[in-house]
Amino acid sequence: MMKKLEAPGIADVRLNDGILAPRRKTALTSTIPSAIRKAEESGRINAFDLEGYKGLREYFYDSDTAKILEGIAYALKLEKNDELQKTFETWVDKIVGCQQPDGYLNSYISGAAPQDRWKYLNRIHELYCAGHLIEAAVAGKDLPGGDKLFKAMCRYADYIDSVFGLDEGKRRGWPGHEEIELALIKLYRATGNERYLKLASYFINDRGTEPNVFPTDEWQYEVMRGIRQADKPVREQQTAQGHAVRAVYLYSGMADTAYETGDTELLAHCEKIFASIVNERMYITGGIGSTFHYEAFTKAYDLSNGALMYAESCAAMGLVQLSRRLFNLTGKTEYLDVLETALYNGVLSGVSLAGNTYFYSNYLEVDENSSFYNYGAPERQPWFSCPCCPTSFSRFLPQLGTFIYSMSADELHVNIPAANKAELKVGNQSVKIEITGNYPYDGNIGIIINSDAEFTLKLRIPSWCRNHSIKVNGEKCDSALIKRQWKAGDKVEMVLDMPVEVMLAHSKITCNLGKAALKRGPIVYALEEIDQQFPVRELLIESEQDFELGTVEGLPEGTVAIRGTAYREKMPDTGLYYTGFPEYEETVFCAVPYALWQNRGKTNMCVWNRYL
Repeated sequence: MMKKLEAPGIADVRLNDGILAPRRKTALTSTIPSAIRKAEESGRINAFDLEGYKGLREYFYDSDTAKILEGIAYALKLEKNDELQKTFETWVDKIVGCQQPDGYLNSYISGAAPQDRWKYLNRIHELYCAGHLIEAAVAGKDLPGGDKLFKAMCRYADYIDSVFGLDEGKRRGWPGHEEIELALIKLYRATGNERYLKLASYFINDRGTEPNVFPTDEWQYEVMRGIRQADKPVREQQTAQGHAVRAVYLYSGMADTAYETGDTELLAHCEKIFASIVNERMYITGGIGSTFHYEAFTKAYDLSNGALMYAESCAAMGLVQLSRRLFNLTGKTEYLDVLETALYNGVLSGVSLAGNTYFYSNYLEVDENSSFYNYGAPERQPWFSCPCCPTSFSRFLPQLGTFIYSMSADELHVNIPAANKAELKVGNQSVKIEITGNYPYDGNIGIIINSDAEFTLKLRIPSWCRNHSIKVNGEKCDSALIKRQWKAGDKVEMVLDMPVEVMLAHSKITCNLGKAALKRGPIVYALEEIDQQFPVRELLIESEQDFELGTVEGLPEGTVAIRGTAYREKMPDTGLYYTGFPEYEETVFCAVPYALWQNRGKTNMCVWNRYL
């Protein structure tokens, strides 16, 4: 049975915690403004001026613009900003001005290759760009000037629907890069127009069926079909495969379609594929995608740590969104465990604390002495030739508050107990709620209900928590499901034990044999060389010890570091190989949250450390 929970609105939750609140604030003051400047400098906005613009055009430009525009819309819903509003309206006018008389809207095709419209669906991102434009339109439809873009995107979606499908007079075709599927569901929810739901269902259910619509003359076409999740129908796919971002976008579209149609079979397949990610293809940080080669999933347990790995920031953000969808469909907290892991580690590592430099790939090990060191940037960059990650952060970070809760007609779920104040709709009731504490660095959490209302409060006990306690108005409560007639001022106290845990990897992850990682609560830790007395590759951590918690200079106030005993391996000066055993010298180590690494300058780092 599907739960069909709902997320809060973009402005319903006011974050007050020490991690998410500053990140969301920085998105408004740094991430989005810097992305706007880069988009304008690179010609992405002027590319919509088909007659006057003579600069460079790329087939993915529209998606970058759309993601930033979506972020602008969210930012305006969080805080009034006249300059940002002006940018929003200017960009909307540019985009709408690019629309063709039949409704088609793509700056690359219309401006550089009109003869190629819908000709190369497998590799030119027409439908992908359309999806992001639709999402931006839905996000901003209630803002001044937003209705203009919303109507234009409805026209575009109507035109796309007139082209693709199984009905007479239409052609079969699927996006090479999935995204439009979930965008069409958003458009359906905003309009109630059934044709958008039908079109999304078509793109999902026809994908991978025979005869396959992707070309057979493409180099390694069978491999490329798999990379694009199109080698077989989605209901026959058993594991996550192919390009990781495309994959989680497809699975999100599957989940949304199941949500709206009640298709339990489609949901079951989505859950099965998700399980293959978590059980066989996910890094301890929640990163996904094991290789630069096609930016893809590979085989089970292939999770190397160095510079050939992938773990793209966009993929982690997609996994968070997929996890939230599956939780809201099923109510299974295992999906929130993944959401939380990916959010606090695999996502936030991808953007600097300043909010304007980014990792495309999120390594778990960086060593300047490695022969693979130059395959990827060991420092966050302000932009990329394909800036999908910076533009994705522009739209993702303003949404951080929406992950805190989920609601139904009579239930309020606390998904992540980060400090906040919120006013939420639980059925027809307006519920004011406040969460206090310093989660996720501290497991002591206070929840205050500031409304008279009757509903079930559902508290999540994370899978990493071995012991917990709950009190309601000072009295012990044995259940994390608390149904009652709440009175304004009622207080719930929850304590989640979060000792430092030494994590080991499955033996099939061969690169981690003999290594351990440190984790506390949902936070994965890393050793930065800047904090150690010796290179991190020379350190071995004592696994059985009483770790100490403390602070560290140069990171945000309240950041919890882990300190303890380690040993330095003193290598004999005998060349590449030697006999015998090395000597060990006792020393100390300091580990910091992985998401915060390389915010104090360029340095070597590792998550998985050798241990004794």
